[in-house]
Amino acid sequence: MAISYYEKADFVKAIDLFSLAAKIKPENEIGQQAIKKVDTLREVLRKEILDNAIGTWKKSGNHPVWSNASVNANEQSDFDEIVEITQNEIVFYSMNKKTKEKKLLRKEDLIYNDKSDVVSLFSEIMLSDGTIWNCSISKKADVLHVVNVGIKTENGIEKVKADNEENYYVKI
Repeated sequence: MAISYYEKADFVKAIDLFSLAAKIKPENEIGQQAIKKVDTLREVLRKEILDNAIGTWKKSGNHPVWSNASVNANEQSDFDEIVEITQNEIVFYSMNKKTKEKKLLRKEDLIYNDKSDVVSLFSEIMLSDGTIWNCSISKKADVLHVVNVGIKTENGIEKVKADNEENYYVKI
């Protein structure tokens, strides 16, 4: 099935199935080939999502951008949260809505979570505070959705199983 999805260029489904095949018997030939496909597809999918993510994004809230809750929450603040994404880093700013003055909050190196497939094999970003965020972009590449799916601890990576923090950003 993984090969079928791969041939149809449905790489997200293909990577999940190749990963499953690799976990079943990683030592045999099929498992070894599946591991190679996972590594290849991980790079392809990361490049695709990063190409769409590069740019400047404004936080619209923790609800989908089309919801009334998102609109109302965003209007109550004097500041916008801005995120600039480049090939190698994520920069967080606070921007005054009236003066448009930006204040640097922090910079993060763009580090992918390769330790464990908490949720996704390719789209998890690890921040310096140990939080792991699964990132997805809408088909039109105008909405970025991030969900806190894990945290790195001394014992390894712990999956966040309930009340996951999530944020939505719109491209500006």
